[in-house]
Amino acid sequence: MLIYKIVDAASWRKALDDGAFFGSADDARDGFIHFSTASQVRATLARHFAGRPDLVIAAADSERLGDALKWEPSRGGALFPHLYVNLPVDAVRWWKPLSLKSDGVHQLPGEVV
Repeated sequence: MLIYKIVDAASWRKALDDGAFFGSADDARDGFIHFSTASQVRATLARHFAGRPDLVIAAADSERLGDALKWEPSRGGALFPHLYVNLPVDAVRWWKPLSLKSDGVHQLPGEVV
Protein backbone atom coordinates (compact mmCIF):
# COMPACT_ATOMS: atom_id res chain seq x y z
CA MET A 1 0.00 0.00 0.00
CA LEU A 2 1.24 3.47 -0.83
CA ILE A 3 1.12 6.24 1.76
CA TYR A 4 1.80 9.88 1.02
CA LYS A 5 3.99 12.58 2.51
CA ILE A 6 3.55 16.24 1.61
CA VAL A 7 6.79 18.18 1.97
CA ASP A 8 8.23 21.47 0.76
CA ALA A 9 10.40 21.04 -2.33
CA ALA A 10 13.61 22.32 -0.69
CA SER A 11 13.32 19.77 2.13
CA TRP A 12 12.67 17.01 -0.38
CA ARG A 13 15.75 17.98 -2.43
CA LYS A 14 17.78 17.77 0.80
CA ALA A 15 16.27 14.34 1.53
CA LEU A 16 17.33 13.14 -1.92
CA ASP A 17 20.88 14.35 -1.23
CA ASP A 18 20.92 12.82 2.29
CA GLY A 19 19.22 9.55 1.35
CA ALA A 20 16.51 10.08 3.97
CA PHE A 21 13.83 12.57 4.98
CA PHE A 22 14.29 13.54 8.62
CA GLY A 23 10.89 15.17 9.04
CA SER A 24 9.41 18.64 9.05
CA ALA A 25 9.16 20.95 12.05
CA ASP A 26 5.65 19.55 12.69
CA ASP A 27 6.99 15.99 12.48
CA ALA A 28 9.78 16.82 14.96
CA ARG A 29 7.27 18.43 17.33
CA ASP A 30 5.04 15.35 17.27
CA GLY A 31 7.83 12.75 17.37
CA PHE A 32 6.94 10.99 14.11
CA ILE A 33 6.64 11.65 10.38
CA HIS A 34 3.04 12.30 9.34
CA PHE A 35 1.65 10.49 6.32
CA SER A 36 -1.78 10.24 4.70
CA THR A 37 -3.52 7.51 2.78
CA ALA A 38 -4.89 8.21 -0.70
CA SER A 39 -8.33 8.87 0.79
CA GLN A 40 -6.88 11.29 3.37
CA VAL A 41 -4.39 13.28 1.30
CA ARG A 42 -6.84 15.86 -0.12
CA ALA A 43 -8.06 16.81 3.36
CA THR A 44 -4.45 16.95 4.61
CA LEU A 45 -3.54 19.36 1.81
CA ALA A 46 -6.58 21.55 2.47
CA ARG A 47 -6.08 21.63 6.23
CA HIS A 48 -2.31 22.00 6.53
CA PHE A 49 -0.98 23.22 3.17
CA ALA A 50 -3.76 25.32 1.60
CA GLY A 51 -2.43 27.69 -1.04
CA ARG A 52 1.24 26.84 -0.39
CA PRO A 53 3.37 26.68 -3.52
CA ASP A 54 6.51 24.63 -4.04
CA LEU A 55 5.31 21.37 -2.48
CA VAL A 56 6.13 17.78 -3.34
CA ILE A 57 4.08 14.64 -2.77
CA ALA A 58 6.10 11.49 -2.12
CA ALA A 59 4.53 8.03 -2.33
CA ALA A 60 6.13 5.58 0.09
CA ASP A 61 5.67 1.82 0.16
CA SER A 62 4.19 1.18 3.61
CA GLU A 63 5.44 -2.42 3.67
CA ARG A 64 9.05 -1.25 3.28
CA LEU A 65 8.76 0.81 6.47
CA GLY A 66 8.31 -2.16 8.80
CA ASP A 67 7.34 -1.96 12.45
CA ALA A 68 8.33 1.71 12.71
CA LEU A 69 5.10 2.56 10.86
CA LYS A 70 2.13 2.79 13.21
CA TRP A 71 -1.53 3.37 12.34
CA GLU A 72 -2.91 5.76 14.94
CA PRO A 73 -6.16 7.69 15.36
CA SER A 74 -6.18 11.34 14.40
CA ARG A 75 -8.79 13.56 12.66
CA GLY A 76 -12.21 12.28 13.63
CA GLY A 77 -10.75 9.01 14.88
CA ALA A 78 -9.49 7.95 11.43
CA LEU A 79 -6.28 5.91 11.44
CA PHE A 80 -3.31 7.75 9.97
CA PRO A 81 0.13 6.30 9.18
CA HIS A 82 2.87 7.66 11.44
CA LEU A 83 6.53 6.76 10.92
CA TYR A 84 8.72 6.68 14.03
CA VAL A 85 12.06 6.69 12.16
CA ASN A 86 13.47 8.74 9.30
CA LEU A 87 11.98 8.03 5.88
CA PRO A 88 14.58 6.33 3.68
CA VAL A 89 14.38 7.70 0.16
CA ASP A 90 14.66 4.17 -1.22
CA ALA A 91 11.26 3.37 0.35
CA VAL A 92 9.68 6.04 -1.87
CA ARG A 93 8.29 4.67 -5.14
CA TRP A 94 7.78 8.06 -6.74
CA TRP A 95 7.58 11.76 -5.99
CA LYS A 96 6.16 14.67 -7.93
CA PRO A 97 5.76 18.42 -7.52
CA LEU A 98 2.28 19.62 -6.65
CA SER A 99 0.83 22.44 -8.69
CA LEU A 100 -1.79 24.93 -7.57
CA LYS A 101 -4.94 25.37 -9.63
CA SER A 102 -6.30 28.88 -10.20
CA ASP A 103 -8.59 28.47 -7.17
CA GLY A 104 -5.60 27.78 -4.90
CA VAL A 105 -6.35 24.05 -4.52
CA HIS A 106 -3.51 21.63 -5.17
CA GLN A 107 -3.70 19.37 -8.20
CA LEU A 108 -2.86 15.79 -7.22
CA PRO A 109 -1.10 13.55 -9.73
CA GLY A 110 -3.21 10.81 -11.28
CA GLU A 111 -1.23 8.12 -9.47
CA VAL A 112 -2.88 9.04 -6.17
CA VAL A 113 -5.86 6.69 -6.09
